[in-house]
Amino acid sequence: MKKFITYLILSIGAIVFVYPFFWMLSASVAPESEISKLVLLPNSPSLNNYSQVIDKIPIFRALCNSLLVSSIITIGVLLFSSMIGYALSYLEFKGKNLLFYIIVFTMTLPFQITLIPQYILVVKFGMVDSYLGLIVPYLISGLGIIIFRQYFKTIPIDMIDAARIDGCGEFRILFTILWPNAVPAIITVAILTFMGSWNEVLWPIIVIRKEELMTMPQLVTLFAVGGRAESQLGVKLAAAAMLALPIVVAYSFFQKYFIQSMASSGMKN
Repeated sequence: MKKFITYLILSIGAIVFVYPFFWMLSASVAPESEISKLVLLPNSPSLNNYSQVIDKIPIFRALCNSLLVSSIITIGVLLFSSMIGYALSYLEFKGKNLLFYIIVFTMTLPFQITLIPQYILVVKFGMVDSYLGLIVPYLISGLGIIIFRQYFKTIPIDMIDAARIDGCGEFRILFTILWPNAVPAIITVAILTFMGSWNEVLWPIIVIRKEELMTMPQLVTLFAVGGRAESQLGVKLAAAAMLALPIVVAYSFFQKYFIQSMASSGMKN
């Protein structure tokens, strides 16, 4: 009976979370007249809404832009966060703990506080209306540093000392010894970073004005609220479904590593 109640509660919670996404997918292939009825299975489904999205906006160019920007940011965060996490875990230098506390403190600051200074710097460096303006400000992640630091601390120091005795440099230790043993942490940081950069809307709207450089969330947002969707809810839902699908697919493949890293890196506490 206890297991039954537990699974019942979990099932209800799953339905509550999954229902809006399932309805969005269903409504995106339904005629406009049926969407207001909240019907889960439309009588005459079609891909007309998706074809209208493709015809009205350069959705595939925006998809390529988002993949490019999010992939470069993810790679940069993995490199820099792992290097900083390694330094905070195994290297001894003055101010190490203070630096770590500063990194943790920056995570408590709302994005709106640094928005204006960050934009001024991007303008001064001439990175407005360019991929650099989207990528460079996000190459460092405080959360990524913390995850790598916590995970590296679970790896025995004897392994690091043995590598140093054999003549390995710090970069070789990091990329040939620690990285293969930190796959769950790498995948977790990669998923969180990719999802965060993929879903970012405010910053691209501020620094990008050329349509050919717009990311997919930015273009879909402007499409939905800017009038180009012509108040057709089905077309808006189709655009939203195309935006969410890559993240859902990526997470479904890597969720095992994501949960494993969260459980072993100390984030569960």
